[in-house]
Amino acid sequence: MKTKFQYSTDFCAMNAPELSHTCMHLLCTAGEGSFVFNERSCHIVKNDLVVTPTPDKVKNPVAHADLQVEWFAADNKFLQSLLPSNNYSIGGSISLNQNPVIPLTEEQAARLLDDFHRLRDRLEEDHLLFYREMMGSLCLTMMYDIFEAHAQRDATGTHTDRTAYIVKQLMDLLATGISRTERNVSYYADRLNVSPKYLSATIKRVTGHSVTSYIDRHTIPILKDYLNDERLSLTQIADRMNFTSLSYFSRYCTKHIGQSPSEYRQSLQPK
Repeated sequence: MKTKFQYSTDFCAMNAPELSHTCMHLLCTAGEGSFVFNERSCHIVKNDLVVTPTPDKVKNPVAHADLQVEWFAADNKFLQSLLPSNNYSIGGSISLNQNPVIPLTEEQAARLLDDFHRLRDRLEEDHLLFYREMMGSLCLTMMYDIFEAHAQRDATGTHTDRTAYIVKQLMDLLATGISRTERNVSYYADRLNVSPKYLSATIKRVTGHSVTSYIDRHTIPILKDYLNDERLSLTQIADRMNFTSLSYFSRYCTKHIGQSPSEYRQSLQPK
């Protein structure tokens, strides 16, 4: 079974195979180190934060004798489920795929370290009835603290090349909520006047993620909103979201939220 959360001070373990499904958040608290990410050499010093939803792309971590780090890794799907689909996290993840290192101020580093320690101190309390919700709340605080620092880093950044334009146009399309009914890559390729192959390759190269993953990230909050509305039957929801059959709708739910539509609704009921 995959570990949903993990905390460590071992720099060289940041790309361990068992973390491939997680998003890594690593803070350098002293010294310096280096690693290769996406064939790019990265160097970190005190108060540098490394964020990557693809730690398996980290290669050759090298620690100087004085390096000290703390890191917290959490399941990618769990983190994504906490945020609204049009959140800064989507655009931010594109930038982080190009450069995963965010320099922090002393104040930002101290705040983030507090976030890490709160998560570390509650990791073993999975016997609690509301463990998932409690950890989700702490993770959400950490992520918004990171967004604030990352947004400041990228505030002056501009992108004018063709690939960045394609990425932005796709995100703008998805932000309209169109994925409620349109979830095929070919639809978005047609809207952007490119081939599905070009769109898929461009998004993967720039962001590190597939077009489908972004479509799903926008669709899941819409799906949950419908399921949370008890006035709607499952058949009505499937029709509104343009699923070809109720069984396909059920399979989609099971794949993306870990439960069938009826199981998800049952989980909302008071116990």
